Amino acid sequence: MKKFPLLIICLFILRAAFPQVAIDHVEPPCWWTDMKNNSLQLMIHGKDIGKTKPFFEYKGVSLKGSASTGDDYLFVDLSIGAFAKPGTIAISFKEKDSVLITYKYELKARAKESARRQGFNTSDMMYLIMPDRFANGDPNNDDMPGMLEKADRKSPNGRHGGDIKGITDHLDYLQKLGVTTLWCTPLLENNLPAYTYHGYAATDLYKIDPRFGTNDSYREMVDAAHKKGIKVVMDMVFNHFGTNSYWMKDLPQKDWVNQWPEYTRSNYRGGVISDPYHSQFDQKKMSDGWFDHSMADFNQKNPYVAKYLIQNSIWWIEFAGLDGIRQDTYPYSDKDFMAEWMKTVREEYPNLNTVGEVWINYPAQVSYWLDNKTNKDGYRSHLSNAFDFPLMGAIQKAFTENEGWDTGMARLYEILSQDFLYSDPSKLITFADNHDIERMYPVLKTVDNVKMALAFIATTRGFPMIYYGTEALIDRGDLQGDPGKRKDFPGGWQGDEVNVFNGENMSSDQKDILEYTSALFNWRKGNKAVQNGKLTHYIPEDGIYVYFRTLDKTAVMVIINNNEKYEKTLSTARFNENLKGFKTGKDIFSGSQIKDLSNIELPAKSVKIIELSK
Repeated sequence: MKKFPLLIICLFILRAAFPQVAIDHVEPPCWWTDMKNNSLQLMIHGKDIGKTKPFFEYKGVSLKGSASTGDDYLFVDLSIGAFAKPGTIAISFKEKDSVLITYKYELKARAKESARRQGFNTSDMMYLIMPDRFANGDPNNDDMPGMLEKADRKSPNGRHGGDIKGITDHLDYLQKLGVTTLWCTPLLENNLPAYTYHGYAATDLYKIDPRFGTNDSYREMVDAAHKKGIKVVMDMVFNHFGTNSYWMKDLPQKDWVNQWPEYTRSNYRGGVISDPYHSQFDQKKMSDGWFDHSMADFNQKNPYVAKYLIQNSIWWIEFAGLDGIRQDTYPYSDKDFMAEWMKTVREEYPNLNTVGEVWINYPAQVSYWLDNKTNKDGYRSHLSNAFDFPLMGAIQKAFTENEGWDTGMARLYEILSQDFLYSDPSKLITFADNHDIERMYPVLKTVDNVKMALAFIATTRGFPMIYYGTEALIDRGDLQGDPGKRKDFPGGWQGDEVNVFNGENMSSDQKDILEYTSALFNWRKGNKAVQNGKLTHYIPEDGIYVYFRTLDKTAVMVIINNNEKYEKTLSTARFNENLKGFKTGKDIFSGSQIKDLSNIELPAKSVKIIELSK
């Protein structure tokens, strides 16, 4: 009986000598063979894991080193050789000579098509969806265990229940609309108490939010979209993450985030980065200031943070089979890191595209961020595409104001006339609204104006993007701010009075614009001149803007009549340099033949798109 207490004491001593190590997170959660870059850095988090040393034996994979950044973090560097085979690497963690825990890490076979991601280009039309507001395909996941915010469709800023299944269920609708590329706002876990539906405060960068679905259901959506000829772009956020991440309870390193003596918000002045006269104070506040209280600012100058983010993007591309990335708040991140990230991703996936949210209103400042620009400071971004925010601003004004020297159609002309600033203006994505900007219909006010704007973004240089619901004339109703910009898609919820997906109870204007949008973008899919042709435009006169897209022996003529009160007979003599050799044309909307191109009848507030014939 006396030996029993002694045994307990011995066990206690042994337990103290060999702590109970735990592993809570291993990121990336798996990896692949045959990657061009053979290095992999694992971030391992768990109780006292930082006190251990890793070791393993696996043919073709070697341990390059490890670094502890605290009791509960261990970074492990691996090299995956060309002859490594898929399988499970049993990584043991020991203290002194004792193995405390073993983790089985999966090395997968890389998909054969992974290096040939389609990317997006000028033949595409991109469609932006805010998943929580598009369609509720599975009401059972509206509220999920462990998620702090519960569904409340009555709250303008609450979660409404839209999900991945809702998107997958309506891919046919997108295909019929003419969509060839799908961009969803972020789908990653945002586990904060409120205002999480938008997705821009991720609390787990390797996990789809369970209220949207699962990692597997996301991959299945991508596969289903591909089968319908629709590419998929993932929205990523490298500037910041949600403050309810486990990181904020125990930072991997003190400088994992940009630290300030007190909360400091970014000045949101993206132009300061390229400003040759900027102060260091302004630049630091722009790049290192936090976007919001709930969004901790990544410090990408930290090499561990940089490696983590680069690997995270590659992991999602490989796991889900992505065709492109939309990168949020592009100029807010460290610009040298962003260049290195883009360079690394494009080396791994040469055909994949990334479009940056460079929300700046001046072409010269946007041009700084596009690849191959000869910047005076020597900076090269490697960024393949950018959104054309300057042109967006012009579109939102041009169709609703009186014609003048620098108003109306002149706004469109003058913005495009500055394309000499860009290394390749065809890499710009044209649009009139998105989830952060007032919707097209409330701003442009009439169906005719919306039609003209849609026709313009479909036929000018670059390639178009439209925001979900534009084709159904969604307005803000009595909602102001973000809720007004992000209203639920009609028909996405059981019991909706109006259903755009099947046409039920749509107004005549809604049916008209839906038919128009579908006709326009399905026509665009088959017209190479509009996709890739040379743009020649003429100075607007009397509220009429005329331009041509020409490719080889084909051409398209676009005429926008922004006059509200009268029809116009347009004499085309001054366009002879583009009309020469063409005798007739076809109006793509009516299908009618235009036998005399010398004089063209234009209704008020209208657009004509004419396929020219020899």
